[in-house]
This record gives sequence, structure tokens and C-alpha cells, in this order.
Amino acid sequence: MTLDKNIQQHFRKDELPFMHQSSDLINQALSEYRPILTGFVNNQELYLLEILVNRYDDLKISSWGGYKNAEMQRAIIYPLYFEPQRKDFEVSIISISYPIKFATLKHSQILGTLMGSGIERNVIGDIITDKEQWQFFVEANMVDFLVNNVNHIGRTKVNLTEDLPDNILQVNNDAKTVNVTLPSLRLDVVVASIFNISRSIAKELIIHDKVRLNWFTYDKPDYILAVHDLISIRGFGRVRFNKNNGLSKKGKLKVEFDVIKNK
Repeated sequence: MTLDKNIQQHFRKDELPFMHQSSDLINQALSEYRPILTGFVNNQELYLLEILVNRYDDLKISSWGGYKNAEMQRAIIYPLYFEPQRKDFEVSIISISYPIKFATLKHSQILGTLMGSGIERNVIGDIITDKEQWQFFVEANMVDFLVNNVNHIGRTKVNLTEDLPDNILQVNNDAKTVNVTLPSLRLDVVVASIFNISRSIAKELIIHDKVRLNWFTYDKPDYILAVHDLISIRGFGRVRFNKNNGLSKKGKLKVEFDVIKNK
């Protein structure tokens, strides 16, 4: 099944490869009349997938990432006769044991190590922490491989073990709410303001593929942000656009963001 050109025109070029892949999965669910399970997808990819699935009256879609409000989730595209259960998403959780008193782990280190083991990014879901302990979600069929092959993260010796859903960590949210006034909602203006860098540096980061918008690389500094957009800036952190509170007395935009800065 090819992706209709009338649909393609409503999405950015960097989203089209995922849209084509999704179209193939939908075609498989239709032709084989059975549920099709995806790898882990981010919120924007899930939104795109839902748009395509919702065009078909005889298909539905559900998702689960291992815990409530997970950013990365697996989706099931399924015919109406099927009723998905949690076990059908085949999501497992792995805990990382390491000498907490003598070592510190970072999200980027963990993800880099897992990717370095030879698996694809969509095999791994969220990586979570309570500031000391770490866990990550993974496709169930990859648990044994990772447990048997990953014994170091950086220079830190670790032990990976599959854990139970009842033992999921209380997720720590480091986001801080920031209210600012801006001349516009251009991507480069927001990046420069939030991270206290010059507009020219913000433009360079965007142009050189250091910025992701809604989980997709985006290289247009003049993009106008919309509420709920998520920006990730390599080396700096993440920003979610929460609210547009109208204009200040001087005619500037009063806006609210949730910001997580890299430490």
C-alpha cells in the first residue's frame, strides 16, 4: 500500500519515512486480518500512526510503554475482533544494579551502551531513574540478549536483571516551569532565550541537525512553535511548550515552558 500523496502533503519530509513504514504495517494488518505489533515509538510517531490507522473503519490502535504516561510505547494495530491485553505488547522491564556509592550513571551512557550492543533504537523504551537506581523498558524477546551481553556501562560494572511491573521506580521529573516573554515563537528565538545563548548560535545548532522537534530532526530556524511542541537540543536539554498566555503590555508573547537542562 503506497501512501496517498494527498496525505503526504500534510506532513514534513522528515516524517515521511515513518509514515511509509506505518502504511506497510497497516497493510499487513488488513491483508492478514491479525494484530500487528510495532517496536517502540515516540509520542509524535504514535500520533502519526494513529492518523493513518483512524482512516480505516475496520482497524483500531492501542499502545503501552510499560507504565502510565511513558514517552516511548509499543503500538498494536488490530482488527475489531481483537481485544489487546497488556501482555500482548510484550514489554519487559530491566533493572540496572551497580555500585551506587562509587559510581554515577547517566541516561545518555545507558542508551549509548544499549545501542552499542548492536540493537536498534526502537527495541528500547523509556529509561527511568529515581536519581539513584535505573531501569529501562525493552522488547520482551531481547531481555536474555541484553542480560547476557551488557556488563559495563562506561567503566562502571553493572548487572542487568529482568524485574516485575510492581517494582517500577517512582519516576523523577526534573522539569522546571519557566515563564518568559518573547518577540516571537520562532524555533531559534525560543532556543536562544531558554538556554541563554545568542540567536546566531541557536541558528547554527538547528541548521547543523543538533535540534529535534517532536522527536524528529528539524533544520528550519524560522519554524513557529505550537503548544505541546517538544524540542530537544543536543548537549543542552529539552523544552516543552506548555501555554501561550497572550501578550504583555509591550506587545510581547507571554509563554510557559517546561525545561530540563543537561547537567
